[in-house]
Amino acid sequence: MMEFLYFPENKMEYIPAVITLVIFMVMAYVTFRYFRNHASKEEAKMEAFEQDVLRKLENKELKNERRI
Repeated sequence: MMEFLYFPENKMEYIPAVITLVIFMVMAYVTFRYFRNHASKEEAKMEAFEQDVLRKLENKELKNERRI
């Protein structure tokens, strides 16, 4: 009926699959953490840049108001 499924009698044959699964899960977690940390650093840089631009625009507007 289901000849395509293979369930070994000797459960030791599962060990390489489990080891591979664990390795890939750890690598996926490390990659996730890397992207998350990198994104938070980029967000902090962008917020600083945004504040700098807003401060410069505000100073420019104040200078223009003083001239009027």
